[in-house]
Amino acid sequence: FEPLAPYKPFNNNWYTSPGRARLLPSRKQITDNWSPGMTKHLPKRKHPAHGILRLDGQPRVIFDTVCTKSAKPWLACNEVHKLLCDTWREATGWLMGRYVILPDHLHFFAFDEKNDTNYDNWVTYWKSQFSRRYGKPKCRWLTDHWDRRMRNQDAYEDKWEYIRWNPVRHGLVENPEDWPFQGEIHK
Repeated sequence: FEPLAPYKPFNNNWYTSPGRARLLPSRKQITDNWSPGMTKHLPKRKHPAHGILRLDGQPRVIFDTVCTKSAKPWLACNEVHKLLCDTWREATGWLMGRYVILPDHLHFFAFDEKNDTNYDNWVTYWKSQFSRRYGKPKCRWLTDHWDRRMRNQDAYEDKWEYIRWNPVRHGLVENPEDWPFQGEIHK
C-alpha cells in the first residue's frame, strides 16, 4: 500500500456547502477594493472553530489533533503511551478509537453514539487528568486542539491512512506498522 499524496489545500476562493458552491472574493480582491470604513485585513483564525453538530440517528466520529506546547517532543515514549491509554479508558464521555502518538502531537478518532457529553470539555478533561498523573510541569499541552467531524466511512478511512503514515513521513520509521505508539482503545 502506498501512502497518500501530500496534502494540497483547496482553493480558498471557493466555499463549498452541501449541495452548492459559491465564489467568494479573494483576499486580493478585498484588499484592492478597500476603502475607509472597511476592514482592510481578512480575519485570521488564531484558534480552531469548535462545536460538533448532532444529527439524529448518526454517530459522531471526530478526527482530532492535539499538540504539545511549543512543539516540545515529549509524547513518543512508553510511559506516556501507557498513561494516555489508561486515561482514555477512564474518560468515557467519548470513546477513543484509533490513535497515533508522535513526539510533539497526536492524532486520534473519538466517537459517541448516544451520549451528550460536550466534546471540547471531554478533551480538556482527559488532558488535565493525564497532566496531573504524569506530574512533569514542563510537559504541557497546547491549549487548543484541531477537530473535524468525519462525514462518512470513506473520509474516515482516508484520514486513517494519512495519519498512520505520519511516522514514516516524519522519518521516524520505514513502515507504519513499525511505529510502537499507535493503537485502538475502543472498536
